[in-house]
Amino acid sequence: MSPFEKKTVAVTGCCGTVGSQLVDQLLNDCKVGELIGLDNNETELFFQQQRHKHNSNAKFFLSSIRERERLVELFRGVDIVFHVAAYKHVILCEHSPFDAVQTNIIGVKNVIEAAQDCGVERVIFTSSDKAVNPTNVMGTTKLMGERLMTAANCAGKGQRTIFASTRFGNVLGSRGSVIPIFREQIRKGGPVTLTDRKMTRFIMSIKEAANLVIDSSMLAKGGEVFVTKMPVIRIEDLAQVMINQLAPTYGHKAEDIEITTIGTKAGEKLYEELMSDEETGRTVELPKYFAVLPSYRSLYREIAYEYPEVLSRTINNPYHSANEPALTQAELAEFLQQNNLLDESNPQSHPAERFWQ
Repeated sequence: MSPFEKKTVAVTGCCGTVGSQLVDQLLNDCKVGELIGLDNNETELFFQQQRHKHNSNAKFFLSSIRERERLVELFRGVDIVFHVAAYKHVILCEHSPFDAVQTNIIGVKNVIEAAQDCGVERVIFTSSDKAVNPTNVMGTTKLMGERLMTAANCAGKGQRTIFASTRFGNVLGSRGSVIPIFREQIRKGGPVTLTDRKMTRFIMSIKEAANLVIDSSMLAKGGEVFVTKMPVIRIEDLAQVMINQLAPTYGHKAEDIEITTIGTKAGEKLYEELMSDEETGRTVELPKYFAVLPSYRSLYREIAYEYPEVLSRTINNPYHSANEPALTQAELAEFLQQNNLLDESNPQSHPAERFWQ
């Protein structure tokens, strides 16, 4: 029996890439008792509702995480909240920092308070690698979201709600990610644009991202940040593998498609960080994940951070992509194939151009 079968689960941002995958897995794999999907994208919410019209236990509502009272209405009777809604595009958050704060920080605060008011059992927040040593507005707001979750778990007097976070690497194939951009550039015959040839990234599939969120809800003791162990790639290798795989299907020769460098955008790192040097001293290694324990523990209850199959309680190196061996081009091609990341059966509409204002 699934641990979710008798649970009512809410997903904020249910129309986004990860949110949609969460909805699918909760309904189809986890057999959730009732699912409540929240989003402020009216058109996508309508389509989501139509896709799941045969699931009588799925309900979808227009809402904004900026409106605390609305969240209280929707969280009544909810057991688990997966908080996925956020502004995630680095450049747009740089241009509109006050809006990023309203959604990515105040929105988290609203979710926390509504969950506490409604006696929700667990709240899982989806964060980002950009929260580690942040160099941009988006990463800073995500770091603050993590801190709010840990603080909520620490300071709740007499509450039963468990708050925890997950930290994502690069979710390949998600909307706005580099794969649909490279695809369109290859379709047009190039050039394929790289920001920097030395850039490395952790990668995960959309399904793996959703699995992290779901698994974390069961593992969480309170206040942790869960990080998935992920392979590393060089972005230049990704471009070359995609050219080799896709160019012939679009009537081009792979050797004719040029790779050019356009420079990094504001606040962008050459490598991806998922665990800082400071965090290594309070991290537990599990078979598939790292659990970064809170430095600031609960004021009102003792929490035993015990997990099944602990591999190590001593982590010596920060977890970032410059420290880890990268996949070979052959291994990367296999990863893309296994996760259907080059499949055209459900193509996304995406521009081929990239520019930094």
